[in-house]
Amino acid sequence: MAAELSTSINIKEPRWDQSTFIGRAKHFFTVTDPRNVLLTNEQLANAHKIITDYREGIVSPGLTEDELWRAKYVFDSAFHPDTGEKMILIGRMSAQVPMNMTITGCMMTFYKTTPAVLFWQWINQSFNAIVNYTNRSGDAPITVSQLGTAYVSATTGAVVTALGLNALTKHVSPLFGRFVPFAAVAAANCINIPLMRQRELQHGIPITDENDNRLGESTKAAQQAISQVVVSRILMASPGMAIPPFLMNHLEKKAFLKVGISMSVSRLEPELQEKIRASHPGVERVYFNKGL
Repeated sequence: MAAELSTSINIKEPRWDQSTFIGRAKHFFTVTDPRNVLLTNEQLANAHKIITDYREGIVSPGLTEDELWRAKYVFDSAFHPDTGEKMILIGRMSAQVPMNMTITGCMMTFYKTTPAVLFWQWINQSFNAIVNYTNRSGDAPITVSQLGTAYVSATTGAVVTALGLNALTKHVSPLFGRFVPFAAVAAANCINIPLMRQRELQHGIPITDENDNRLGESTKAAQQAISQVVVSRILMASPGMAIPPFLMNHLEKKAFLKVGISMSVSRLEPELQEKIRASHPGVERVYFNKGL
């Protein structure tokens, strides 16, 4: 008969050693695993029960250490650490990869017209508002009025920023135009996050000792926390939004990415060469649409 699982495993901390790159990478990929979005309510409830019981010293019969850690990460992916409430689906960390890939791709594709910029920046900042609210720090309630004011202010500020930057770039190199989405996202994060979490700045966030005993609420801690979140969000967006503009600007100058490309007449079929030289003797190159 297998021995019962020990109740001394510290599930408050990540499973892997965070002093190593591999340990941090494993933790990060587990936390952001998109497959967690597909978990059913029954699976989430089961993970919730396992973790809640374990914290009270109760071990589910037959529970293994691997199953405990899996339940811990499922629990953390769906339930707020301070309030304990089930988080909004698209606001969870496990939804970040599919949601951000879709929205970022659209922002970087549809950036040339005002309606496109307006729509996709609104979509992006609405999504960011949900993420910022879902992952707020602390357990103090926020009223519908406060939430509505913060959302409207953050989204309006972000959209105005994007449109202003888009207007400025019409008179400079097209390369700079490609940076509009990234610049707008960076500026909008500076607006959106503090506004959506303004209650934390006004009333503070919970601070604890090393044993997780609550000591009070601190506005100074809130200021540092939100500042770090703003910077990290901008850095997280930079690989996917700051590098591709250089790459695409370079590739679009190459023949294989152009819709209309050229070919020397001498490379055509002999009979077609004769026909062109007879009817259009001055033509040295022909052009064609390669398709998409």
